[in-house]
Amino acid sequence: MKNTILIVSAVSLALSGCANMDETQRDTGTGAAIGAVAGAVIGAATASRSDRGKGAAIGAAAGAALGAGGGYLWSKRMQDQKAAMEQATQGTGVEVTQTADNRLKLEIPSDISFDSGRYDIKPTLRPVLDRLATSLSQHPVTRVTIVGHTDNVGSDAGNNPLSVNRASAVRDYLVPRGVAASRISIDGRGSREPVADNSTAAGRAMNRRVEIFVAETGN
Repeated sequence: MKNTILIVSAVSLALSGCANMDETQRDTGTGAAIGAVAGAVIGAATASRSDRGKGAAIGAAAGAALGAGGGYLWSKRMQDQKAAMEQATQGTGVEVTQTADNRLKLEIPSDISFDSGRYDIKPTLRPVLDRLATSLSQHPVTRVTIVGHTDNVGSDAGNNPLSVNRASAVRDYLVPRGVAASRISIDGRGSREPVADNSTAAGRAMNRRVEIFVAETGN
């Protein structure tokens, strides 16, 4: 029991140190830490009473190795896909970032996506979605969430379905281009999540947007 507590304490310190690491190091370290805790608990539980300390230590080592490998592989795959997404959307104004919960986020601005009050895709968005569809087709073990947003012009009764229709329009464009419908979920947030001041035309334009989140299956 004492050895298990020491292992868990050491893992807590290791996790706190992950804040200063790059993405690959952090994901590898986090995977190792979680694996160590799980391995220690399993090792202690399955060992005889006299060998529980030894079992915890062996389990922690094995769990750390497996967790580190899994964390590294996840990080490498997502970093490769992030690079592919950045290349696919280069020069389009689409911003590709990694979220705190380890998803890729593509934010598509209104100047290439939708006019106020409309959900038909602008011609300027089509080549962006064509390239995105190609990239998503090359990474089939991901799921996609499309979220539509509006400015605050009009009422919630109109904006809420409008935001869903915008997300649907993007999904309906991607599916015939090789992205399975089963991989895609949609959501509409209306005007509830502005990223800019709705009192100005420029701000409202920024709020008319679509966000696309890409995550590995199981994340």
